[in-house]
Amino acid sequence: MTSRGAGTAFSRKNYRLSTEPEKSKVTGIVNSRLLNDYLHRVFTNADGNQPAAAYRKHLTFQNLQEHLERLLAEENGSEDSRDQVAEGRLGPSTVVLDHTSGFEGLLLVDDDLLGVIGHSNFGSIRATTCVYKGKWIYEVLISSQGLMQIGWCTLNCRFNQEEGVGDTPDSYAYDGNRVRKWNVTTTNYGKSWAAGDIVSCLIDLDEGTIAFCLNGMSLGTAFDNITRGAGMAYFPAISLSFKESVAFNFGSRPLRYPVEGYRPLQDPPVADLVKARKLLGYLKNVIHVGIDVMEGKLVEKDTSTWQLQGEPTMLITLAHIFNYFSPLMCKVYLVEDVLMTFLLSILERGGAVEAHPLIQQLLDLMWLLMEEYEVHECLKQLLMSLLRAYRFSPIIPDLGLQIHYLRLTIAVLKHEKSRKYLLSNVLFDVLRSVVFFYIKSPLRVEEAGLQELIPTTWWPNRFTKEGKESKEVKEESAEERLRRRAYERGCQRLKKRIEVVEGLQVQILKLLLNNKDRGGGEASRYIFLNKFRKFLQENASNRGNLTVLCPPEYMVCFLHRLIAALRFFWDGHKAKAPAALSSEEAYVPPQLFYNGKVDYFDLQRLGGLLSHLKKTLKDDLAAKANVLIDPAELQAVTMDDLDEDEESATSAAQSQRPSAALAIGGALARPGWLSSPTLGRANRFLSTAAVSLMNPRRPLGTLEKIKVRTLSVEQRTEEDIEGTHGNEGLLLGRPPEEPDQPITENSLLEVLDGIVMMYNLSVHQQLGKMVGVSDDVNEYAMALKDTEEKINRCPKRRRDIHEELLKSQKVFSEKLNHLSRRLAWINVTIYSKEKMQDIYWLLRVCIRTIEHGDRTGSLFAFMPEFYLSVAMNSYSALKNYFSPVNSMEELPGYEETLMRLAAILAKHFADSRIVGTDIRDSLMQALASYVCYPHSLRAVERIPEEQRISMMKNLLAPYEQRPWAQTNWILVRLWRGCGFGYRYTRLPHLLKTKPEDASLPSLQKPCPSTLLQRHMADLLRSDRDLAPSFLNSVLNQLNWAFSEFIGMIQEIQQAAERLERNFVDSRQLKVCATCFDLSVSLLRVLEMTVTLAPEIFLDWNRPSSELLLRRLAQLLNQVLNRVTAERNLFDRVVNLRLPGLESVDHYPILVAVTGILVRLLVDTDVQGAERATAVLLADPCFQLRSIQYLLGHAEPSALAAATPATDKRHFSLHTYTEYISAEELAKVEKMLGHLSEESKQAAATTLPTSEEDLCPICYAHPISAIFRPCSHKSCKACINQHLMNNKDCFFCKATITGVDDFTKPASS
Repeated sequence: MTSRGAGTAFSRKNYRLSTEPEKSKVTGIVNSRLLNDYLHRVFTNADGNQPAAAYRKHLTFQNLQEHLERLLAEENGSEDSRDQVAEGRLGPSTVVLDHTSGFEGLLLVDDDLLGVIGHSNFGSIRATTCVYKGKWIYEVLISSQGLMQIGWCTLNCRFNQEEGVGDTPDSYAYDGNRVRKWNVTTTNYGKSWAAGDIVSCLIDLDEGTIAFCLNGMSLGTAFDNITRGAGMAYFPAISLSFKESVAFNFGSRPLRYPVEGYRPLQDPPVADLVKARKLLGYLKNVIHVGIDVMEGKLVEKDTSTWQLQGEPTMLITLAHIFNYFSPLMCKVYLVEDVLMTFLLSILERGGAVEAHPLIQQLLDLMWLLMEEYEVHECLKQLLMSLLRAYRFSPIIPDLGLQIHYLRLTIAVLKHEKSRKYLLSNVLFDVLRSVVFFYIKSPLRVEEAGLQELIPTTWWPNRFTKEGKESKEVKEESAEERLRRRAYERGCQRLKKRIEVVEGLQVQILKLLLNNKDRGGGEASRYIFLNKFRKFLQENASNRGNLTVLCPPEYMVCFLHRLIAALRFFWDGHKAKAPAALSSEEAYVPPQLFYNGKVDYFDLQRLGGLLSHLKKTLKDDLAAKANVLIDPAELQAVTMDDLDEDEESATSAAQSQRPSAALAIGGALARPGWLSSPTLGRANRFLSTAAVSLMNPRRPLGTLEKIKVRTLSVEQRTEEDIEGTHGNEGLLLGRPPEEPDQPITENSLLEVLDGIVMMYNLSVHQQLGKMVGVSDDVNEYAMALKDTEEKINRCPKRRRDIHEELLKSQKVFSEKLNHLSRRLAWINVTIYSKEKMQDIYWLLRVCIRTIEHGDRTGSLFAFMPEFYLSVAMNSYSALKNYFSPVNSMEELPGYEETLMRLAAILAKHFADSRIVGTDIRDSLMQALASYVCYPHSLRAVERIPEEQRISMMKNLLAPYEQRPWAQTNWILVRLWRGCGFGYRYTRLPHLLKTKPEDASLPSLQKPCPSTLLQRHMADLLRSDRDLAPSFLNSVLNQLNWAFSEFIGMIQEIQQAAERLERNFVDSRQLKVCATCFDLSVSLLRVLEMTVTLAPEIFLDWNRPSSELLLRRLAQLLNQVLNRVTAERNLFDRVVNLRLPGLESVDHYPILVAVTGILVRLLVDTDVQGAERATAVLLADPCFQLRSIQYLLGHAEPSALAAATPATDKRHFSLHTYTEYISAEELAKVEKMLGHLSEESKQAAATTLPTSEEDLCPICYAHPISAIFRPCSHKSCKACINQHLMNNKDCFFCKATITGVDDFTKPASS
């Protein structure tokens, strides 16, 4: 390194040295004595003393370099010689992972060969260096907390996909996932680890012991008497399962937790370290010592106000120092140990980051005095070290470590030139900067100090046995109230500390979103936008490749910080431009979706693929938005799609072959997001099947054949985004429906769009996942309550049971104490009121965006699907995940928001502009869930009448050619609570069992909507074509569903009776139960229709009424006969009580049928009852005993046969008095009496009919119709039913043109 300084000291940057006579003029230094004193004061020895008189030769800038070289060489000779000998160690001096031969399975290894991600069942890898004598240590940075075994192995250990480190005789491992140690056998050891922990692995080959530490805390000796002797040397090694990731530190960076007496496997660069520390000392001296030219003396300076301006003497001195210091600052060990420590020490004095301009001055110096590539490398290593330190710092009560590293990150990013370099080349390219916005959740609350912060724990006790919040809240005792208040105070203390960290994280984002720093190129915001878009693309395009994805827990934190920063700038712009919208009214204008200025990658649009929309809607684009699509571009898009398809097909074909490991390597050569804390790009893919193909040192970058369409954003400038006079930038192509009003800065609209996309990618799933801790608390609270009740009931003589119960009570209490503290952390970081308001704001943004898009007519099809998904999911999150801690009802404008979302669901679930089946299903499910809860159902009722009627019309569309089960379920929910015996929440026979999830929409109390029922009745009455087509389709589906159900229970019955096979496929049971539930819900819709508009069946002036009534009677008789026959198939399957068929029972289906019959035969006028009775009795399947069965009137023959088994209970509606009112039962009695009487009269008056005169299709009715032109005959019921679905003759397949009445001639 001294050779760099040979010749003039300023060969690195072309400084022109002034001659002696000029110097006094330039520097203002009157005499050389002052310069000599100054240089001697700056360049003192390491001990801080001035050199001895013999050394005190006169110093000038001419001989300074020679003096400096001598000072730096002073202690290095002895250090270098000591460095050579590293006894007890074999292998290269730079220790890395052995990626040529020392691995098993599939692994992804980072560029620096220190980070590794598992890519197979259980891959193993060892280091390149081993040890056989002495005490050694290395550290492992845990990036994911899954299944891994970390430790030591010998060269003879052979691993495979099932056996790894610790599973063979001479290998030893610690596994913090299962909290065990492994050496062929396994025993409990240590503590559980979490992502963000550091494991230290220690081996003492003098004593023969192996030990481990977790975050610097010793876990004790794990193994003693390990095998030693000739040929026994131990390598660091790890085995890890799929997608788990770690990074090793063998000594290439300072150990985070060094242990006295143990050496790192890789020696620290001692000579360079001594030099760097000396040079840093000289640098500090320059900062502390000033020259008072007027007085002619040296003075101490205040470092906080230190500035470089106007001090040429100082600058030349610094140039000499940096000549040696710069090359050292490219080495990661020295950056972390020397530079980062120094910069952190500047901030340690406290105060705001702005109060320490010295860091800005030092960064100016680095850019001035270092070569560009050196500054780049130094800044990159500095930020990587900061990120590692932030991510792997343990959680302490005041979060002091995290705050410390974030403050330095802010200080570095405040420097404009450094910020732009880091944004352009490091933050999203090399680093995973969103880690800076993550606050990790402590797994071990004791170490995080949460016990001191939240000394009193509390948990809600308001849960019933079913897990539902009990409505009759017991008055909490004084002790409970005190505990709850103490717990809440602890949570507030925690919240204040976490808010400090969150504030710093938002500050970082505010720096990255700065759009005023245009000095030296593009403003930071526009660089950030392009990188952010690319980050979103990686996460959207690689949903299957877990190693590339940003972990969802990082995304949640990033989303909230980004919303805070965005709203800060949005409202800042509003303050300057009052005409613009405030962030409370934010939305994304529709032109962003079709003008091509923002890239949505290959994400699905509401109307299908973009290339298809550009072709089909090009005229609308031209007319409405003045956007012209170049025909050549359409051609290019199509060809591009074809190329892409072919390419993906060939790469898929290649990856099937084992010889294509390199192709696989290329595809996976993106780093792990989960990956290594080394934060390097992973570009080696290791596979034991393909070692021979791999050139070990050759990066696979050239082989990356995954085609990611090059982002147009890469080339975009500020003008393209913000626009200038006459150019609207991102807002090009404003449709006439869109108001001509400024919204905000265009760049902020793109950030907002990115936030919505982020929520869709992984934030929603993570919000749902973290609710698990709250569920655990509820379960343990119920178990504890149950145990305490048992202790109170336990007889005093049973001491043994009492002791066991006390043990259980202690375990549950400890677990609850731990979980309630962990829950406090999660509630503050994820489910706090502020976070809830962020998600609510996002919901409102989506609603406004969808409303604006909807107004553009056909152009609405260009909107990406994720806007509708986020609108539905964010509402679901607010309703299900944030309560009971925070209530949605308290949010401002909650009622109006609910209504606007209801309007969107009601309008778009059947919107022809939306083609994706998944998004249509989601809309349908969201609407179905919406009508299950009283407050959201009232929101549906508050939407404009026109929209309500349109929604009901869409729900009543015929059930063919569309997914009808969900719409049928919606109609059922609107009816539930009004039907016969239909006021139940859960079926009577299931009351004793616990529901899986009491918050499911299907388990909500009935809340019928009379308003929507009225709309339905009006539509069915007024639209003569709607009612027959709707009811015909309902009857068809009922026929199908019930037939399928009967067929399946026959198979189930046969399988259950077989001796050799005593189980039934669970999927078959599930499908069977679904068919039963569908049959019941279709019957309920028929009951609803008969009740609301009975004239559709009973007013025979309507053309299809009689036919519909006959079909209905036919189906009701079939259902009754199948379900009510004594000892029949249905009975036997119900009595089996198979898991999966819990919902199959007599009650739900029989009360639904009874409801229809009562409405037709009792609750109607005389004429209607007569018609219904006649049709019912005329149906050949009608059996009076089925009606008798409903009231428990068994047939005499059946009673005689059943006398021995007196315990057999018959079904009877009389036993369900809680579910069926006395009035309803009286109507059933009346119906039975009426049918008994009428059937007797019918039997007496019916004349026998010859077989020739019966309809050849049904053999139930006489022939009454003749077809034109073929003259074949049948009864009217058969032909009318047939013609609703088919126009061909039954017999000859001729097309029927008409049907005439047929009466048998009298002569015959």
